[in-house]
Amino acid sequence: MKKIGIVDTTFARYDMGKSAIDELESNSTGFRIIRYTVPGIKDIPVACKKLFEEQDCDIIMALGMPGPKPIDKQCAHEASTGIIQTQLMCNKHILEVFVHEDEGRDERELAWLANNRAREHALNALELLFKPEGLIKKAGKGLREGFKDAGPLKN
Repeated sequence: MKKIGIVDTTFARYDMGKSAIDELESNSTGFRIIRYTVPGIKDIPVACKKLFEEQDCDIIMALGMPGPKPIDKQCAHEASTGIIQTQLMCNKHILEVFVHEDEGRDERELAWLANNRAREHALNALELLFKPEGLIKKAGKGLREGFKDAGPLKN
C-alpha cells in the first residue's frame, strides 16, 4: 500500500494538514496517510527524511506558513533548501506547500488561501503518486495552487 506523508508545523496559523488529509481521503483510496507535526518550518526537512526512511512514505506534502518578516522569509528559504536536499537524497517527491502570511490581504483571505493551496496540492500529490501522466496534459497551463490560475501564454 502506498504511503503519503503529511508534515506540518505548530507555527502555522491554519491547520493545512487537516485540509490536505481531508482532500486526500475524499478523492482516493488505496493509500495510508502518516502525519508528522513539528514546531517550526526549519524542522520540516528532517521530518520528511524520517518519514521516507522510517515510515517508507512514497511522497510527502510539506506544509508551512512562514511569517511576514524578513527573518521568516529567510527561515522559509532555508527550509526550502533542506526540502530540496531531502528530495535529492531520498529520490522522492516532496510537495512544498508554503503560504506566506503576507500573501493574504486579511486573515480571512489567508485562511482561504491556506485551505485551497493545501487541497490543490493534495490533488497534485495523488496525481504524482498514481497517475503522473495526467500532469503532462497540464504542462504550460499556468496553473496556480490557491489563487486563480495565471493561464498559458499565447503565441
